[in-house]
Amino acid sequence: MLHHAETIRDAYTASLCYSKAMNDYQKELEVAKQLAKEAGEIMLGYFNTTASNPTVKSDKTIVTKADTEINAHVIEVLTQITPGYSIWGEEESSIIEGAQYTWVCDPVDGTMPFSKAIPISTFSIALVNEDGQSVIGVVYNPFQDRLYEAVKGAGAYLNGMRINVSEKAELDGAYIDEELWINHEEEVTFDNPKDVLNKLGAKVTTQCSAVIMGCFVAKGDYEAMIFGQGKPEDIAALAIIVTEAGGKVTDLFGNEQRYDTNIKGAVVSNGLLHNDICEITKKMNYTSKYIGT
Repeated sequence: MLHHAETIRDAYTASLCYSKAMNDYQKELEVAKQLAKEAGEIMLGYFNTTASNPTVKSDKTIVTKADTEINAHVIEVLTQITPGYSIWGEEESSIIEGAQYTWVCDPVDGTMPFSKAIPISTFSIALVNEDGQSVIGVVYNPFQDRLYEAVKGAGAYLNGMRINVSEKAELDGAYIDEELWINHEEEVTFDNPKDVLNKLGAKVTTQCSAVIMGCFVAKGDYEAMIFGQGKPEDIAALAIIVTEAGGKVTDLFGNEQRYDTNIKGAVVSNGLLHNDICEITKKMNYTSKYIGT
């Protein structure tokens, strides 16, 4: 009976914590989820059409009409609903100095596969507090109608169902995604750790969509994702979704970092393999103009 009472008490306490966390950011969460669905409609409207009009940016990455239209829509909506918040978008931003919160948005993560009519792209948005930490994360994959969400202290969910990272604790047999590219504009160079990981028995892939692969870590399908760019919009939502699913997110050197400014890459993992992976990424001779900033 005592054990049963403790179980009920723990469940009640968890419920209270969940309710408080959700209530603290309920408006922002609902706005983010609505924006995600609207972004998904825009993505599907341009998918596999000449109207998407892909072009190459100065950093050699691709941008489409879907990217710019979604980014503009996000700014239009959020400046009306949360006028005191900054907005960091991949294609366009609206920064307010001294803002308590910053929305960080990637309108289409996986633009390259999107431009080639490969359906693995997502919309991603996070709310980052004044300490640079994500408190809300929402990711939407319109091709499978999968909406991932998390609020600090309230767990991570996929279409309303609780998700958790895997319990695999060794690299042998672990599934790890690499999203690593040389980037001359960001001065990114590195020694690819793929061979090291393969020799340790890991199964290494590259899917060209950091956000969707990070979500696979959150739901336990993959053990880790390694990201090598300086764009916070690729990691900000994952920083809270994966953490609330029981995992861990740091820079490539195993350190915590802010998500309202440029980052030093990222290791996104189930937590159990995090230190092992960081020991490898620390030795990959990674350089970026954001190192030391």
